[in-house]
Amino acid sequence: MIPIHPGEAAAAGSTYAELSRRIASAGLMARRPGYYTAKVTATVAALLAGWAAFLLLGNTWWQMLVAAFLGLAFTQVAFVGHDAGHRQIFRTRRAAYVAGLLLGNLGIGLSYGWWVDKHNRHHAHPNDLDTDPDIKAGALVYTSGQARLRRGVSRWLSRIQAYLFFPMLLLEGLNLHLSSGRALTGRTVRSRRVRALEAALFLAHVAGYLTVVFLVLSPIHAIVFVVVHQAVFGLYMGMSFAPNHKGMPVPTGADQRDYLRRQVLTSRNIRGGRFVDFALGGLNYQIEHHLFPSMPRPNLHHARALVRSFCTEHDVSYTETGPVRSYAIVLKHLNTVGTSM
Repeated sequence: MIPIHPGEAAAAGSTYAELSRRIASAGLMARRPGYYTAKVTATVAALLAGWAAFLLLGNTWWQMLVAAFLGLAFTQVAFVGHDAGHRQIFRTRRAAYVAGLLLGNLGIGLSYGWWVDKHNRHHAHPNDLDTDPDIKAGALVYTSGQARLRRGVSRWLSRIQAYLFFPMLLLEGLNLHLSSGRALTGRTVRSRRVRALEAALFLAHVAGYLTVVFLVLSPIHAIVFVVVHQAVFGLYMGMSFAPNHKGMPVPTGADQRDYLRRQVLTSRNIRGGRFVDFALGGLNYQIEHHLFPSMPRPNLHHARALVRSFCTEHDVSYTETGPVRSYAIVLKHLNTVGTSM
């Protein structure tokens, strides 16, 4: 579903084709069914355990701990859905699609079709102002050109956007749900039949979620539970994706980089070992992931040394930093852009 894989290497340019051959020779595009069987089982089990704890605890403020746990669990489910969308788990498009619907629309209330459409465009041209939806001006601005177009209150908010960044991430969960709902009432999901199926599963999630929460909890407990749950979910999701590209070069449509450089020069890896690998769902290997979207998550760290060495050979800048430093870079970039008006 996500474009560009080794089978398309010839179309992507000779430098990338050579890297693709090395990656394939190392066996790094091979499926990892054992890993994903365990990963999917553990992730779904954690989600179900969270809801079981919710039902057992009943109407108590201790439920706010469950809300926070479920916010983390929702994000881990999203990571697995992300892998399914890239066809890292299943060989067939149909299997990936079914998994995406169950994990996304039904499991956590995100439209799988909307996400695939949006994510495809991001992967094809990361950080491209003309084509990457993840860098369009919205609540945040990412370039001085976007900032100069702000007026009134929006202009003032852009000036302090670095200070608002983490608080705004608390609303990202709500934003993802609302964007999914809007997509399912429009034409982002193009097939009417598919849109109806996605909408039914999405509404089943929303209705089931609100019904269970408000049946088990008193109104005040229920409202706070939803706020805590969605805030943790949004913060975790935002913190997982923010370090990957923000603050990296922003090419334009006229910038004719080859595929390898377009992907590597706009992406940032995050160091940190197994804990960071788990916490960020493998997205910390953003360079390798963008070069080989269908590479199974557990193979990405093996590919890192090979890709980094290859970039050194070809004088391609390979950016990697620690987690804290990555957020500092993002905040500095947002501040520089926001105050450049």
